[in-house]
Amino acid sequence: MVERVVATDNALKLIEKIRKKHGDLLFYQSDGCCDGAAPMCYGKDDFYIGDSDLYLGSIGGVPFYIHKKQYEYWKHTQLIIDAIPGRGATFSLDSVENMHFITRSRVFSEEEYNEIKKLS
Repeated sequence: MVERVVATDNALKLIEKIRKKHGDLLFYQSDGCCDGAAPMCYGKDDFYIGDSDLYLGSIGGVPFYIHKKQYEYWKHTQLIIDAIPGRGATFSLDSVENMHFITRSRVFSEEEYNEIKKLS
């Protein structure tokens, strides 16, 4: 099965560090500008998923959602969540860890994309 979202080792380490401090988490990739371009990490009960949000999969046992508009731009790519040094988005839980999550991507092969389209 093709995964639509995956995480690097650095991201998985940061997820675990944040989970130890804050409990259950979720990720959200919005369609907004500025901070909306970054994957946001929230406490599970601190953010409400709406009808315009899609579940892409889990990284480190944490569900990852994306706004439908943003998904339309990236539906042909696998999202690769990484963690790099520096402050993150203001409302994301990574913002105080001197690390922050970023989204990288790679284009699916034709076979992978055909599999993804069957699942959608």
